[in-house]
Amino acid sequence: MGIYEKIFGSISSKELKSIQPIVKKINDLEKEYEALSDEELKAKTLYFKEKIKNAISSVKREDIDEDLDGDKLINEKDFVLKKHQIEQKILNEILPDAFAVVREASKRVLGMRHFDVQLIGGVVLHRGKIAEMKTGEGKTLVSTLPIYLNALSGNGVHVVTVNDYLARRDAQWMGKIFDFLGLSVGVIIHDHSFLVTFDENLKSQNSNNQIKLPEGVDLDEQAQQQVEIEQEDLIEVSRADAYRADITYGTNNEYGFDYLKDNMVSDLSQKVQRPLHYAIIDEIDSILIDEARTPLIISAPAEESGDLYKKFSTIIPQLEKESDYTVDEKMRSVSLTDDGIKKIETILGMDNIYDKGIELVHHLEQALKANVLFVKDRDYVVKEGEIVIVDEFTGRLMFGRRYSDGLHQAIEAKEGVEIKKESITLATITFQNYFRIYKKLSGMTGTAMTESEEFYKIYKLDVIAIPTNNPMIRIDNPDKIYQNEEGKFISLIKEIKEKYEKGQPVLVGTISIEKNELLSHQLKISGIPHEVLNAKHHEREASIISQAGAKGAVTVATNMAGRGVDIILGGHPYDKQKADEVRSLGGLAVFGTERHESRRIDNQLRGRAGRQGDPGESQFFISMEDDLMRIFGAERIKRLMNTLGIPSDQAIENKMVSSAIETAQKKVEGHNFDIRKHVLEYDDVMNRQRKSIYSKRDKILLFKDEIDEVEVDILDKVKNIIQKEISLLVDSAFNKNEDLVEAKKEIWDGLTVIIEEDRIKLPFEELNKLDLPDQIKNNLINILNTKIEELISEIGEDQVKNLIKSLYLRIIDMYWVQHLTEMDHLRSGIGLVGYSQKDPLVEYKHRSFNMFKQLLSMIDSSFIKAFFRVKIDNSNSYKTQGHIENKKDIQYKKEFAQGGQDEAKEETKKERPQVIGKSKVGRNDPCPCGSGKKYKKCCGQEK
Repeated sequence: MGIYEKIFGSISSKELKSIQPIVKKINDLEKEYEALSDEELKAKTLYFKEKIKNAISSVKREDIDEDLDGDKLINEKDFVLKKHQIEQKILNEILPDAFAVVREASKRVLGMRHFDVQLIGGVVLHRGKIAEMKTGEGKTLVSTLPIYLNALSGNGVHVVTVNDYLARRDAQWMGKIFDFLGLSVGVIIHDHSFLVTFDENLKSQNSNNQIKLPEGVDLDEQAQQQVEIEQEDLIEVSRADAYRADITYGTNNEYGFDYLKDNMVSDLSQKVQRPLHYAIIDEIDSILIDEARTPLIISAPAEESGDLYKKFSTIIPQLEKESDYTVDEKMRSVSLTDDGIKKIETILGMDNIYDKGIELVHHLEQALKANVLFVKDRDYVVKEGEIVIVDEFTGRLMFGRRYSDGLHQAIEAKEGVEIKKESITLATITFQNYFRIYKKLSGMTGTAMTESEEFYKIYKLDVIAIPTNNPMIRIDNPDKIYQNEEGKFISLIKEIKEKYEKGQPVLVGTISIEKNELLSHQLKISGIPHEVLNAKHHEREASIISQAGAKGAVTVATNMAGRGVDIILGGHPYDKQKADEVRSLGGLAVFGTERHESRRIDNQLRGRAGRQGDPGESQFFISMEDDLMRIFGAERIKRLMNTLGIPSDQAIENKMVSSAIETAQKKVEGHNFDIRKHVLEYDDVMNRQRKSIYSKRDKILLFKDEIDEVEVDILDKVKNIIQKEISLLVDSAFNKNEDLVEAKKEIWDGLTVIIEEDRIKLPFEELNKLDLPDQIKNNLINILNTKIEELISEIGEDQVKNLIKSLYLRIIDMYWVQHLTEMDHLRSGIGLVGYSQKDPLVEYKHRSFNMFKQLLSMIDSSFIKAFFRVKIDNSNSYKTQGHIENKKDIQYKKEFAQGGQDEAKEETKKERPQVIGKSKVGRNDPCPCGSGKKYKKCCGQEK
């Protein structure tokens, strides 16, 4: 404890002290609410809603306008902020009553009463902080308190889980409380959206709803029954309906992808999410720390051959470690030596590979990474002819995800499976920036304190440690340290056998599928029956974990070991006699086969034992050959053990070694934090641009836009663009040409690019009579404005606005896709400016700002050209291309920034959108289909 904490107390202790009076108030109300009938208790929801509504409606826009006297946009933001502040104030006032209502409803519906520590956790979550609650302390029940309270405002609460199973389970389980109190609950999972209902009539009408399992997934009988139970109280609805519910459960991926898709729609009715109000993230460390560098990406396939991937996959195995390439395991990078480069050039029959362009070098680097750094059954598995990534933190298979930057294709070539095409990005956002959009954010986890600095610096979230309801009596034994892996496993098998023979259940955590299967093989040889849980057997996860606490059970699991699933002593279903017997044997024993680079992951494994005051024990078995020890210099200790003649299966328990391990873990955690912070600094630049473009799209969907930060009607915006484009055209011509005739000719040529010559009512001869730039500008602006008025007379103002909206959105999307690609290229190469003594981040900000200004200019310029080249057919209608909402061909990916990271892709086929009907496009203009190519090299060559 630092001197500051000794004097002033820790953040947690101060927070807990401030919450105690609130908990007392809630407890004082318990008798009062127990006396209410069901109907009276339910009526409290309506009472609370009315109270909140009345408080918010008391905020008058006129008061804000008078206070600020001027800028409408600032006034609007301040008005929204003021309403939010009033809402939070009234929620704080009704909190004790609302929590007391939820506690009473839970007692009646679920037979579960919130303990005082759970009330504390609920207050922490409502205050927009992270509640660190030990495993088994009932985080799911805790969340019902702030969920109910914040749902009363009617703005929606999003509960974020790490997988679809937990989203469905928690929505149905806790949904009973919310349904009783009159609040609706929605569920968002992959390809499905539901409302939770306990109305038998509604359920019978939707009896045909079945969640289809992924192809190739076979479930055992128990798991199949579990899936049927999971669907029991769900009725399928539209995604928008699920989001319109008072409370919505879903995964981080689904929320993020829906946000991106909402910002690609061509009509407001296609949006599914409401404004992002309040989110509670379950296992917040997993989502905001482990997956912080994970961009969600919506993409379309690019045209590329896999031949180069195949070629380099045959070359790399011919190289030798150390002489041809070197590996830095700390940085997880690999570099060619001069000899290695010469060898490759000899094989390829070329003098200098770097003279042949960046493409060859790129394929070479990715093939090298794929063959040297990425190991089958550790980093990925080959399943049904596809490369499936294994999550390094959980050990789960990440179906549909792909490594970025061609790495996945290089691994496909290495393993001899079909090489799939790379893709171009249509939209992207990181979890860091997505979750920072919410007005209020909070989360729960059993392990957050080790990352408290990062949570505060990145997300402005304090971590508050919540005391346990019962004292923790688990015994955390010191690490056992061995010379080599063989000795470690011999000793571990002996320990497991000893526990098994006395009937004490054992859970063994491994960090990879490879080690998982190695240990399983040795247990079979030793005659110890056991269950294996890894990414290859993920379908049985729930059933395996639920029985891991049974007498005599031995379970060997990767890090996926059932976060969110209880290990019940005595096995499932709960039996007091069996549970007491296991308690008398010492409870669950948890063994780790090596330390993870993050202390959090180790603590999660320990947390499997000793839940809710149960007995239990934990211990890690470590060898000097483990990755963490080897990378951080265990050779000296290993030599000392050899010198002392310590047998390989004899452990040492040494404080110095244990301290060295913790120091190594802290170093890795600090290094990873720096990387995530660095990624965020760059992504924040992109984030500001994304927010600007998405804000512009939202305004256009409402037939509005901005001129000099003032919101205007979309027709006024078009006239403003005309004025800017004509002024630019005329000024440029006069600046470049001293000869007046030449200047006018250039103006005429520029004008005919905007609007066809036969539609200009001012002949060139008339233009020639005008001498002053301002005269020419005014005449040309009047011509184009008159064209708009004529179009309005012909088809009506609403149709013209719809045409503007459709064209503008299409052009924004087309150029935004190009901009994302260009920004990606800028980001990839910006590090090189460091050699010229420039700060890469400062240079990146400067260049990206100029690129964004150019993007906005090109959007307006291209829009005007497209607008004046649309022709109306005989039925007074116009044709526009099928917009991006035509979902065929769009891929949803989750991608990790650097070679060790992944990208998720859910792929469907897409047709090329049609080119706008009857509009004339210049051969060198960007193709209207949105491909990013010039018209003459795309749809133009099909003519």
